Amino acid sequence: MNQDLSILQLVLNASWVVQLVMLLLVCVSIASWAAIFRKLFAIKRINRLNDEFEREFWSGTSLNDLYAAAAQNAKMAGSMERIFASGMREYSKLRERRITDAGTLLDGARRAMRASFQRELDVVETHLSFLASVGSVSPYVGLFGTVWGIMHAFIGLASLQTVTLATVAPGIAEALVATAIGLFAAIPAVVAYNRFARDIDRVAIKMETFIEEFSNILQRNLGAQSPSGH
Repeated sequence: MNQDLSILQLVLNASWVVQLVMLLLVCVSIASWAAIFRKLFAIKRINRLNDEFEREFWSGTSLNDLYAAAAQNAKMAGSMERIFASGMREYSKLRERRITDAGTLLDGARRAMRASFQRELDVVETHLSFLASVGSVSPYVGLFGTVWGIMHAFIGLASLQTVTLATVAPGIAEALVATAIGLFAAIPAVVAYNRFARDIDRVAIKMETFIEEFSNILQRNLGAQSPSGH
């Protein structure tokens, strides 16, 4: 009896529809774990690069030197450094056009930084919707496999004159494996989604705070011929 009801035996004895559901859920679970690890490393990298740039930014290095370093290191730069570079680029272009109005200069730099911020946020949120979909849909896919398996099992029992627990249990157990696999795929996805959503909110708040702080620095430097330090 124990051998007949082993997990492997239940999967092999299930109907082809239930097996297809199980295979789909296993593939989704593997893709979900791949997305989780990819996102985990990506957020750690973003936080590390942002912290490094923030330390450099507040160390007293001139804005021009920071902008030159950001331009040279554009591909390997962090989110905050790219936002800074966007603001400085727009600020410098407006100054080159001999625009002296403080409001125009500041608004232009701020708009450029906000656009860059949105692009960076879109990149950080990549695959987050996939995890949300896995967490919400997988249990229902598993439930569909379970319902189909139980229906298939009872149809098979209809031809039997004597039905005992021993004859009913294998078919129901086969069907319930689909629900178990669905939950196995959904639970890590939901936990990871909530964790990453919280981490991304922190990253977004940190970048928005930097935009405001950098805008204040530009506002203080508007009277100078060129932004040389802070």
